[in-house]
Amino acid sequence: MRPDGVSSANGSPHVPNGSVASPSHKSGLSHSLNGQASYASSNGDNRTNGVQKSSGSPPSYFGHDREEVTRILIQSLYELGYNGAASLLSKESGYQLESPAVATFRGAVLAGRWAEAERILVQSFYPDGTRRATSGDSDHLPTKERLVLVDNAEMNEMLFYLRQQKFLELLEARNLSAALTVLRHELTPLNYDIGRLHALSSLLMCPPEHLHDQAGWDGSISSSRERLLSELSKSISPSVMIPDNRLAILLDHVKQNQINQCLYHNTATPPSLYSDHMCDRADFPFRPGIELNQHSDEVWYCQFSHDGTKLVTAGRDHSVIIYDTSTFAVLHKLVEHDDGVAHACWSPDDTKLITCSQDKKARVWSVDTGRCLLTINHHRQPVTAAAWAADGDSFVTASLDKDSHLCHWSMRGNALHMWQGDFRVQDCAITPDGRRLIAADVEEKIHVYNFLTHEEEYCLALKSKPTSVAVSKDSRHMLVNLSEGQIQLIDIETTDVIRRFQGQKQGSFVIRSAFGGAAENFVVSGSEDSRVYVWHKENGTLVETLEGHISGCVNAISWNPTNPGLFASAGDDCLVRIWTRERDVNPHATARTHRATSASGFARTSALRSTSSF
Repeated sequence: MRPDGVSSANGSPHVPNGSVASPSHKSGLSHSLNGQASYASSNGDNRTNGVQKSSGSPPSYFGHDREEVTRILIQSLYELGYNGAASLLSKESGYQLESPAVATFRGAVLAGRWAEAERILVQSFYPDGTRRATSGDSDHLPTKERLVLVDNAEMNEMLFYLRQQKFLELLEARNLSAALTVLRHELTPLNYDIGRLHALSSLLMCPPEHLHDQAGWDGSISSSRERLLSELSKSISPSVMIPDNRLAILLDHVKQNQINQCLYHNTATPPSLYSDHMCDRADFPFRPGIELNQHSDEVWYCQFSHDGTKLVTAGRDHSVIIYDTSTFAVLHKLVEHDDGVAHACWSPDDTKLITCSQDKKARVWSVDTGRCLLTINHHRQPVTAAAWAADGDSFVTASLDKDSHLCHWSMRGNALHMWQGDFRVQDCAITPDGRRLIAADVEEKIHVYNFLTHEEEYCLALKSKPTSVAVSKDSRHMLVNLSEGQIQLIDIETTDVIRRFQGQKQGSFVIRSAFGGAAENFVVSGSEDSRVYVWHKENGTLVETLEGHISGCVNAISWNPTNPGLFASAGDDCLVRIWTRERDVNPHATARTHRATSASGFARTSALRSTSSF
């Protein structure tokens, strides 16, 4: 990770398979690699590191480059702690893990020998000796001590990272005069990343106890140097410096590919490497089980609590019902709203519940007692959605009221902030990490705000009206339901549309899609044709089209977060369906088969439910 907070290693995500060697071990490893075998390569030479011993071994390993496989195995053995085995494999194969230049450079960075590291770096950019190192050493490096760099490597960028580390370490040691000298005479002349340079200069006045937080520099000096080396390695050819944890990353790709090819993958347990993986359809919840028939009109919403022990449903009959999911017995029936209830939201600890109604009110309830704790009657139009702050001490309400479309409230009912803008909000969500507030504007837009500063980060234009927005557990992606009959998976950071899901019928009414499955492997949505549609999130394949509701629109879906074999759907037929795995269906249980029809004959007249009335 860069000292400014970049934590990736060689551009790859952290993989739990295999640990990273300690700084002391890597330093020792670097020195032990020197002299193990002769090596000579000029910068840009296509020769890879290591010389294969003369033997009868085939040139490839089942179609894979033998040297690449062997060197990756050597690295993995060191990372696993099998140093003797790694050394033996290197000796027997004749391949080195790293070139002598890389070993020397690694040792210099991890030991904080900045002049030596810079000398190797600069001379590697000028292998013909046209420029000398900045350290003042007039001797040119021998060829074997030059790094092989990637084509787009930038010297000033790499020098900036090195000198930034040096600057921060001097700050931590409270050697302010030396730090100031580095800033003025080493970092500034590089003319690289001026914004970051200004941020570094402000750290000179930062109290020592806040330095790591302000600099985005977590951990000890040794661990930060390792992250610096990982960042620098992106500019060094992998032929001479293999990216950290390379085997673990490759194995992770293998597992993810198997998950992507498994249509019914519904477990959080990663596949085994011992055999090819494929989940059985029988383990997927495609069987309609219990029918909950407590509502007397269209059911507009359903959601499981975070611990999976409760289910809340809400609908046009003005009521909100909380069920115990072990028996699906009714715990509370909340009837204080004066009009249809379109949304409900559990607090992070599941002790409170917000309900949002066409009666222009939002209410906060105690889940334990069923008592109303707070009523928000500020809005002059229907309240469409609500979202809890990550700490559970405050919440946001969304409304079709242009004058107060998004409001942040304390649990005392005090307005903490009201976002400005002349638009109406159909749905909203706060990312699980608490950083962003996302609002679905009925005028074909998505607004993304920094929840801490309240500033709008961006406004994303859409091709049709959004009816719902859901956020993944890792806060990286949002799922946007569009009234044109398309669901989009969007990267929150880049705004790129990663995948589109189609097949369900939508055009007139509000439908709320959701992530589903043990590891959010699925996208699931209701439809105006009374069906439930399930797609594989990673490859976009339509996995199942489920029939269970009698008629009308299926309005909302919720997957149990702790039981991947269970999800619920809410429909216009006044029913809430509980979908289970085939083996979980009790053949001796008599399903409730309530057949009441909507009092309106499934006709939508409310501005809240009909997209055409937005």
